[in-house]
Amino acid sequence: MQILRSSFTTPAVTARPAASRPSGGLPRVLTLNDMVLLVIGTVIGSGIFLVPRIVLRPVGNNVPLALSIWLAGGVLSLLGALTYGELSAMKPQAGGLYVYIRDCFGLFPAFLFGWTFFFVTGAGSIATLAVAFSAYLGQIVPVVPWMAKLISLLMIGVITVVNVRGTRQSADLQNIATAIKAGGIVLMASVLLWLGRGYHHGHISISSAMPIHSLLSGAGLALVSVLWAYEGWQYAAFSAGEAKNPQRNLPLAFLMGTGALIALFLFANLGYLAALGGSGVAASGRVAATAVAAVIGPSAAKVVALMILIAIGSAANSIVLTAPRVYYAMALDGVFFRKLSEIHPRFQTPAFAIIAGSVWAALLAVTGTFEQLLTYVVFIGWTFYALAAASIFVYRRRQPNAALPYRVPGYPWTPLIFIVTVAAFVTNTIVAEPRRAAIGMAVVLAGAPAYLVWRKLNPRRAVLKEGR
Repeated sequence: MQILRSSFTTPAVTARPAASRPSGGLPRVLTLNDMVLLVIGTVIGSGIFLVPRIVLRPVGNNVPLALSIWLAGGVLSLLGALTYGELSAMKPQAGGLYVYIRDCFGLFPAFLFGWTFFFVTGAGSIATLAVAFSAYLGQIVPVVPWMAKLISLLMIGVITVVNVRGTRQSADLQNIATAIKAGGIVLMASVLLWLGRGYHHGHISISSAMPIHSLLSGAGLALVSVLWAYEGWQYAAFSAGEAKNPQRNLPLAFLMGTGALIALFLFANLGYLAALGGSGVAASGRVAATAVAAVIGPSAAKVVALMILIAIGSAANSIVLTAPRVYYAMALDGVFFRKLSEIHPRFQTPAFAIIAGSVWAALLAVTGTFEQLLTYVVFIGWTFYALAAASIFVYRRRQPNAALPYRVPGYPWTPLIFIVTVAAFVTNTIVAEPRRAAIGMAVVLAGAPAYLVWRKLNPRRAVLKEGR
C-alpha cells in the first residue's frame, strides 16, 4: 500500500469529486468495484488459455525466462496503467485516450485514433471474440459453419441490447462474469498445482542451449505475445465519464486491476507447468484444456471450454461497454456522425454509438475481414497508447502547480519507460515487417479525407476543440 500513500493527496487538496450527473452528459454510475472488474474483465479473454505456448517456444522452453517475460509484460502494463490513472483522474471524461490526445496533440491525431478504433481495433476485437465464442462452443456442442456465424451474430446482439438498456445492467453482468472467470482461473491453477506431476518428471527447463542473441530475439517475440495477452486494460479510461468519484476510483482501479492480472497470469502459468512441464506447455496449442485433461481427465476439458466461453463473452461485453464512449466523444466534437453523440432519453446510454459499433463488428465477423485488418494495425494501436501516455508531460507542463488528487509514482520515469518500451516494439515491427507496417499506416491515414469532410460540416465545433 506504500504506492497509494505516496500517490494520493489528502482530501484537503484534492479536486472536488465529479457530480453524479454531468450537465447534459452520461450519468456516473460505475463504482470502484465496477472499474476494477472492468480492467480485469477486458483483459481476460482467450489469451491466458492459449499464449503460454507462444511464450515458451521462442526462448527454447526456458521456464524461468518465460515466467520473467510474463512478469515483465505485467510490469510494463502496470507502468502504463499508473500513468493512465493520473490522466483519467485529471480528465474524467467519456473517451479517455481520445480526449488526452485531442487536448495535448490536436484534434487530427485524436480523430485518427478514433477512426482506427471504430473501423478496425474496437470493432475488430469484438468480431474476433464473437468468432472465437462460436469456435469454443463447438467444443461443447456440434456447430456447423452456418450456425457458427449465426452464434457470433447472436452474441454481439445480446451484449449490444444489454449495453443499450443501461450502463448499470451491463456493469452488473460484467462483474458476475469477471468474478466467475477470475475465480475459475484460481481454482484451475490450484488443482493443477495440487495434482500436477510436471515438476516431478524433470520437464522444467532451467537453461537453454540457444545462443544468447537468439535467446534475446526470442524474448522480444515472446514479450509481444505477452503484451497481447495483457491487452485491454486501457479501455477502462474510455468510461471515465461514468465513474463515481473518478479522481480517487480510477487510479485505484488501474492499480488494483492490473496488479490482480499479473498475479492471475503468473499463477495460471505455474499451474500449467505443474501439470505438463515446460515441454508439455510448449507443445500445446490449447494449454489450459490440455493441462486439465492431463490431470483430471479428457472429459474435464469441456469445463475449460465453458470457462473460456464466459471469458470471451465477458471481454466482448466490456469492449461494448467502453469503446462507444470514444465514438460518442468524437461526435460531440463534431468529427463523427452527429447521431452518435445522442444519449437515450430512457436508458441514459450512448445508444446510437453502441449500436453503430456493434453493427460494424457484426459485419466484420460475418465477412471474416477483421483478421487481416487487426494484423495490419495492431502496432498502430500501441503507437496511440504511447502518445496518450505522453500527454501527461504536456498536461503537467501546462499546469505545473495544479493540485492533483493523484500523481503517478516515479514520475517522469514511470511514463517514460512505458513510452520508450512501446516505441521500441513499434520500431521493431516497422523494421521487421515494412510491408505490413505500410498497409497499417495507409489504413489509418485513410481517415484524413473523412476528417476534412467533418471539419467542413462542423467547422465551429471542431475549431473549438482544436483550440483547447
